[in-house]
Amino acid sequence: MDNPRPILLTRTEVEDRCRIGRSTIYRLMRSGDFPKPLQVGTRAVRWVESEIDDWISRQPRAMGNSAATD
Repeated sequence: MDNPRPILLTRTEVEDRCRIGRSTIYRLMRSGDFPKPLQVGTRAVRWVESEIDDWISRQPRAMGNSAATD
Protein backbone atom coordinates (compact mmCIF):
# COMPACT_ATOMS: atom_id res chain seq x y z
CA MET A 1 0.00 0.00 0.00
CA ASP A 2 1.37 3.39 -0.96
CA ASN A 3 1.73 6.15 1.59
CA PRO A 4 -0.23 9.23 0.55
CA ARG A 5 1.86 12.28 -0.22
CA PRO A 6 1.74 14.90 2.51
CA ILE A 7 -0.06 18.12 1.77
CA LEU A 8 2.42 21.00 1.72
CA LEU A 9 1.54 24.55 2.71
CA THR A 10 3.11 27.83 1.66
CA ARG A 11 4.14 30.37 4.27
CA THR A 12 1.09 32.46 3.46
CA GLU A 13 -1.17 29.44 3.99
CA VAL A 14 0.58 28.72 7.32
CA GLU A 15 0.12 32.36 8.40
CA ASP A 16 -3.58 32.21 7.55
CA ARG A 17 -4.13 28.85 9.22
CA CYS A 18 -2.21 29.71 12.42
CA ARG A 19 -3.23 33.39 12.54
CA ILE A 20 0.37 34.45 13.16
CA GLY A 21 2.73 36.54 11.07
CA ARG A 22 5.95 35.69 9.26
CA SER A 23 8.26 37.06 11.93
CA THR A 24 6.44 35.09 14.63
CA ILE A 25 6.71 31.88 12.60
CA TYR A 26 10.47 32.28 12.19
CA ARG A 27 10.96 33.32 15.84
CA LEU A 28 9.07 30.23 17.02
CA MET A 29 11.08 28.04 14.63
CA ARG A 30 14.37 29.40 16.03
CA SER A 31 13.24 28.58 19.56
CA GLY A 32 12.15 25.07 18.51
CA ASP A 33 8.47 25.78 19.17
CA PHE A 34 7.20 25.57 15.59
CA PRO A 35 7.58 22.96 12.83
CA LYS A 36 10.47 23.51 10.44
CA PRO A 37 9.65 23.63 6.72
CA LEU A 38 10.87 21.34 3.97
CA GLN A 39 13.20 22.77 1.32
CA VAL A 40 11.37 22.11 -1.98
CA GLY A 41 13.45 24.31 -4.25
CA THR A 42 16.44 26.58 -4.29
CA ARG A 43 14.47 29.39 -2.68
CA ALA A 44 11.22 27.65 -1.78
CA VAL A 45 10.04 25.98 1.43
CA ARG A 46 6.77 24.34 2.41
CA TRP A 47 5.35 23.15 5.71
CA VAL A 48 3.73 19.73 6.13
CA GLU A 49 0.03 20.30 6.79
CA SER A 50 -0.24 17.56 9.43
CA GLU A 51 2.67 19.09 11.41
CA ILE A 52 0.96 22.49 11.36
CA ASP A 53 -2.36 20.93 12.42
CA ASP A 54 -0.59 19.14 15.29
CA TRP A 55 1.03 22.41 16.40
CA ILE A 56 -2.34 24.18 16.37
CA SER A 57 -3.95 21.40 18.41
CA ARG A 58 -1.25 21.75 21.11
CA GLN A 59 -1.87 25.47 21.62
CA PRO A 60 -3.70 26.45 24.82
CA ARG A 61 -7.24 27.67 24.47
CA ALA A 62 -8.23 31.11 25.70
CA MET A 63 -10.18 30.93 28.94
CA GLY A 64 -11.82 34.34 28.71
CA ASN A 65 -11.87 36.99 31.39
CA SER A 66 -11.63 35.29 34.79
CA ALA A 67 -11.52 38.50 36.83
CA ALA A 68 -14.33 38.84 39.35
CA THR A 69 -16.74 41.70 38.83
CA ASP A 70 -18.74 43.59 41.47
